[in-house]
Amino acid sequence: PYYVEMNQDLFLQASLHSSDQNLMVFVDTCVASPNSSDFRTQVYELTKNGCASDSSYVLFPSPRSNVARFGFNAFSFVNQFPSVFLQCELVVCRYRDYSSRCYQGCVSRVKRNADS
Repeated sequence: PYYVEMNQDLFLQASLHSSDQNLMVFVDTCVASPNSSDFRTQVYELTKNGCASDSSYVLFPSPRSNVARFGFNAFSFVNQFPSVFLQCELVVCRYRDYSSRCYQGCVSRVKRNADS
């Protein structure tokens, strides 16, 4: 566990450990939950599809392509759960493959009408 005060800035880093130096990592989706085994029922989105859902979410420059750095302000769920758990989905791509998901950044998906 990592203990923080409310509204304290949290800084996180995800590292890809691989002998292949031509890979990069991208933070696609991060959600928080008061339950470590349920990230569907009561969740709070920090980022989705590479787009910030929370105004405090920030993606920071990284020293290497195999490292992703991001942060947000600490919060709690309204029902005063004692803990908040974080689950993130990361994407691994070839470095400098500009057609890959890693280089697309924020992708807001628009739903189409079923009639069209």
